[in-house]
Amino acid sequence: MTIVVKIGGAALDDAPTLRKCARAIAELAQDGHRVAVVHGGGSALTRVLKQLGKQSEFIGGLRVTDAETRDVALMVLGGMVNKQLVAAIQAAGMPAVGFCGGDGMSFRARRKHIRGNDLGFVGEICFAEPCWIEALWQQGGIPVLASLALGADGEYYNVNADEMAAACAAACHANALIFLTDVPGVKDAEGTVIPWLSTKQAQDMVDGSIISGGMLPKLEACRQALKQGVGRVRILPAAEAEALPQFYLTKLNCGTEVTCASAQE
Repeated sequence: MTIVVKIGGAALDDAPTLRKCARAIAELAQDGHRVAVVHGGGSALTRVLKQLGKQSEFIGGLRVTDAETRDVALMVLGGMVNKQLVAAIQAAGMPAVGFCGGDGMSFRARRKHIRGNDLGFVGEICFAEPCWIEALWQQGGIPVLASLALGADGEYYNVNADEMAAACAAACHANALIFLTDVPGVKDAEGTVIPWLSTKQAQDMVDGSIISGGMLPKLEACRQALKQGVGRVRILPAAEAEALPQFYLTKLNCGTEVTCASAQE
């Protein structure tokens, strides 16, 4: 099977959790699956920006990105975070190759606007070519993709990693897209994790302000992935990453499965 795994949040900052995620990804590949990894790194980027004296502003869960912030994102996401994740996967026993969406013209971006707001060098994916990902699979490797892409203007754009993961999964005709995150799943108004959530229910919760912040782009990415033919989409807590290799074999008791149909029991 073809599986795209997106890693973000505390999973990238906490060394034991990162090792756990890397072992699960390596095990998937060792079981014969074609695995691609897409990563964020927003907390690391915020930390470095703060060290440089820059405050981060977010609109609709997306970071406003001026030219300086974009350059720092290239350094942090395409450099430090990417290479740490590559190292962790290789320590777990599988060869990994890190790159970003701008490499090999794999992913192209255009400037993204949210409710009329110009977010600067924030992009949305408008083109995806998976040939380099497939070349790595043919050589038995795991591609590790940082969420940066080039625009037609030759500028790098910071792309939300959830959106990048959805675009990657759709381009690769993935059987599954799994988000490893630092939250236990999508929660209802009472704070209880919802095991099954349809895209319509998710939109109703957004409209009712039950869902907000960083979960907004994640659920939009889930919707886009399902709309573009990805088989299954699940939000899984990174702390439970060891369950990842059992994704198709057993019923998981953690996280939220997002579906096109109505929620299931």
